[in-house]
Amino acid sequence: MKKPLLFIVTLLCANTYAQEHFSGINTSRRTGILNASVNPAELANLKNEMEVNVFTFSANVSNNKITFGDLVGGDDLGDLIFEGDEPVNLRADVEILGPSFAMKYNKWAFGIQTAAKIKTNLVDIDTNLGNAIVNASDDLLIGQANIVTDYNQRASATAWGEIGFSAAREVFENETHKVAAGATLKLIFPGTYANMSADRFTGTIENVGPLVGLTDTHTNVNLAYSGALGDSFTDNSNFSEFFAGGLNGFAADLGVNYQWKDENEGYKINAGASVKNIGSMTFKDDNNVNKSYVVDIPDGQYLDLRQFEDVDNIDDVEAILVNSGYATLTESEKDFKIKQPTMLSLYADVKVYDKWYVTGFLQQNLSDASNNNRVGSQNVFTVTPRYSTSFFEAYAPFSHNEISGFTAGVGFRIGGFFIGSGSILSAAIGNTTQADAYMGFRFGL
Repeated sequence: MKKPLLFIVTLLCANTYAQEHFSGINTSRRTGILNASVNPAELANLKNEMEVNVFTFSANVSNNKITFGDLVGGDDLGDLIFEGDEPVNLRADVEILGPSFAMKYNKWAFGIQTAAKIKTNLVDIDTNLGNAIVNASDDLLIGQANIVTDYNQRASATAWGEIGFSAAREVFENETHKVAAGATLKLIFPGTYANMSADRFTGTIENVGPLVGLTDTHTNVNLAYSGALGDSFTDNSNFSEFFAGGLNGFAADLGVNYQWKDENEGYKINAGASVKNIGSMTFKDDNNVNKSYVVDIPDGQYLDLRQFEDVDNIDDVEAILVNSGYATLTESEKDFKIKQPTMLSLYADVKVYDKWYVTGFLQQNLSDASNNNRVGSQNVFTVTPRYSTSFFEAYAPFSHNEISGFTAGVGFRIGGFFIGSGSILSAAIGNTTQADAYMGFRFGL
């Protein structure tokens, strides 16, 4: 498989990252720092007076083309992802929650969290265009393909670090009800970034002798990068530059929480709402590039797509376009601002009987992932039945994901250690287009 504009496909081959993080455990009855990552108001419900997160890791990938069975079956993913007519969508995520601490003091609770995040996206990639670029030298194209799109096709990746400071307070409490509110201010350290997009692409792909030619084409192209991804977007180690850019961004989470208390223990209902990631980060690395081009290829003239075969950085992509004579620079800037993936979270954990609970969780994206200046996220709805005691918990999240559809998983908690997946049960069948896993350890004092 070649390394073209659609570079993030290579991540799918090398890794199995996914989408709703910590599915099931993030709404656990054993309230801790992980719950506060969903809603900062949950800090007011800390299970212990003090909480320490040692290390927590979540990785997952959602797409609408390649199943888990394909991943382990040895098929050429570069062929499979561009099958059919439906545009390719892929979201890949890694989230690492590092050393973190929280404590309660009277009606207040405070916390400090460290985190590192990676997000990669393929957004609405036309299958004919993607196939022509990735497989241009494999003699797979016959005749011609006409492409007309009215949206922005985008491939992007970014990595950054965060330090968050949280506070929550009980607003109201009596023998039956409790209401709390909370907020988290995040200091953002941009690491590395890359973006390539083609907006409102129209054109024709033809086999012309040995060429795989692009002709009669018009589109607006954005090429941007900062940090290590400017050197190579196919070297996975370049995604580990979490704090390389220094402090250059801020974001906030805001939330409220309600509990209907159980006269025996805990609660009958624990519900909350939060708006997360309100903010942005600015990339200021010395190697920053952010350029926009208008690409016009007259009918009967051709750009040979085979030139992208060995490309592994955006500079080379730009050089091919500029040297072709078909690209006209329209905008160029040094520093650029990328907005965080703002989302709304709603959830309710309901006691059904004794130690049995059922949780409903909704994540609604509030930003457009096709915009070049945004980090993408997606919509998820999850229902999780669980058996929960103070020491042990077992649960099975059933989700509907905007991109990968239905998934089913399982997870366990023993004391402060937990492990699970939001898709392992559906992956066992082999037809799910999501794969994810997470684990972590924390303890209370």
